Amino acid sequence: MEKESIDSVALSDDDDNIIAEDVRQLNSTTTKGKKTLKSKVWNFFDILPLGADQKLKSQCKKCGAQYMASSKYGTGNMRRHIKVCKRNDTRDIGQMMISRDTNSLSLGSIQYDSNKFRELVMACIVMHDLPFQFVEWAGIRAIHQYLYPDVDTLTRNTAKADVLKAYQREKLKIKAMFEEVSGRVSLTSDLWSSCISDGYMCLTAHFIDKEWRLQKRILNFCFMPPPHTGVALSEKIFDLLCGWKIEGKLFSLTLDNASSNDVSVEALGSQLQLKGLLPCNGEFFHLRCCCHILNLVVQDGLKHIDRAIEKIRESVKYVKGSHSQVRKQKFLDCVKLVSVGVKKGLRQDILTRWNSTYLMLDSALLYRRAFEHLALSDSNYKSCPSAEEWDKVEKVWRFLKVFYDATLVFSGTKYPTANLFFPSISQCYLTLKMALEGTDEYLRFMASMMWVKFQKYWADFSVILAIACILDPRYKMTFVELCYKKAHGEDSLEILVVRNKLYSLFDEYKSKSSHPTTTSVSSRANEATSHLESMEEFDDITSEEFSYAHKSQLELYLDEPKMIFQYQQLLLKLPLVLVDVLWRSGGCRQDRLGTMAIFILVGLCFHFSFFFHNIIISHNANEFEVHAS
Repeated sequence: MEKESIDSVALSDDDDNIIAEDVRQLNSTTTKGKKTLKSKVWNFFDILPLGADQKLKSQCKKCGAQYMASSKYGTGNMRRHIKVCKRNDTRDIGQMMISRDTNSLSLGSIQYDSNKFRELVMACIVMHDLPFQFVEWAGIRAIHQYLYPDVDTLTRNTAKADVLKAYQREKLKIKAMFEEVSGRVSLTSDLWSSCISDGYMCLTAHFIDKEWRLQKRILNFCFMPPPHTGVALSEKIFDLLCGWKIEGKLFSLTLDNASSNDVSVEALGSQLQLKGLLPCNGEFFHLRCCCHILNLVVQDGLKHIDRAIEKIRESVKYVKGSHSQVRKQKFLDCVKLVSVGVKKGLRQDILTRWNSTYLMLDSALLYRRAFEHLALSDSNYKSCPSAEEWDKVEKVWRFLKVFYDATLVFSGTKYPTANLFFPSISQCYLTLKMALEGTDEYLRFMASMMWVKFQKYWADFSVILAIACILDPRYKMTFVELCYKKAHGEDSLEILVVRNKLYSLFDEYKSKSSHPTTTSVSSRANEATSHLESMEEFDDITSEEFSYAHKSQLELYLDEPKMIFQYQQLLLKLPLVLVDVLWRSGGCRQDRLGTMAIFILVGLCFHFSFFFHNIIISHNANEFEVHAS
């Protein structure tokens, strides 16, 4: 039993070559001066002073056994002693008798694995954003020594090396996933800034793995030196893609609306297209972040805040002020008196974040009666809105709710979002149009400001996202046609563009597919036709049956009726498992059209891994300060 415990030390013949920072450094005085001892055996032995015989000896720290310590004798005897030292087992007899696996009173053992210990320390540093110097803290080392007296002493360089090794292992795993991906990869990229204005680039991949699971992986978070021009950005992204060997599997790249990004995506797309690596000649390669555009649209509408909203802001500040404990208590008393049965707290907004303004109005409306009662009981409270102003605030809240809900839908990460673009944006479009035609002057003014930005980016909506909506069996072509008719009139030509692009994309998937060129329905029809020809009965087949038998998978899909759902279920997030059931296991459509539909529905993305603006990295490299613009 003691021998098993000693074996866990796991010393080898190469221990003398272990890096100095991984072991305890000892200094001993010999006839030749001071010498640094690097072998792990010196964790268990001390150098003795020279005796009368003038021979250098070492002594076991546990039992006092002595061995020759001169370099010509080596350390083999000391290693063998460590394995058989009778006093090296420090375990309690109760621990030895209790089995860890069964928790029963049986002979058990607790072994120390140095490799496992280093792996756990590395995982702790990564999970909790700890500095590498964490392993050198006196308190942490004291805890480790208490738990196991002979624990390995780690340094920050060792911790750094372990983290880099783990990174390389995980990188190889992701590369293996990319090699098994049968579809294409969509990318998102954004730039970050440090507190000393150093630039960093974040590159994220979105794809479907071989198990048909939606994957999102941050591929690189790397230093981006100036200048941040479009050409420099495109070269950086291309180098990163070549490092991952996925430059031939790309479908789209989502960026924000900076002018340098427009130049970079154009240069990168041209470079990839020269090698024929993009589908449809790169027409769908560049996507703009929908959350970012929606933020710009609403920000324009809130540039000039109405007096009623300012009063709400002042009321919330009055109650939630840093030195207003008495005011808070008065407000809570008013809440009890008017029996407001809500537990949601008041939200204070940030001027540069419109969604925080919406959340402030949402919470304030719940406490309308409490604010009105506070105005009667507290003479210092002067900013309570009037009844008409409360009604105006409620109208603004209802107006902003449509855009807030759309932002939440676009920001989803655990469900496909491409098919939800048209339903959400169509609601925003109708909301703006109704406000422009309404009688409320403030809403009409807000809508007019937002309409200019909306038309700049979404006048024609998005062709590829329109195709994603068509490939959702709940919408199909009917919903897209309805949206374009409302936007451009009955004789809209944009729907013809969408239809042509849809067929063009399907033809490209069909030409690159190795599956048979007919569906199961058409193949059965062709077999029947061949049989009837041999029986000279071909003329009896109706023209409708003949045309049906030769329709493509896409035409058959569009001719089928859409799936029937209640209206409130239309905007529900389509889970990946439902996409899988509807398309991958969809019988005759599990070939080309199914592959194209699944990829577009769950492969496209138009949000970032971190959706903030002007993100600043703080002095601690593991933390980020977010500053809204």
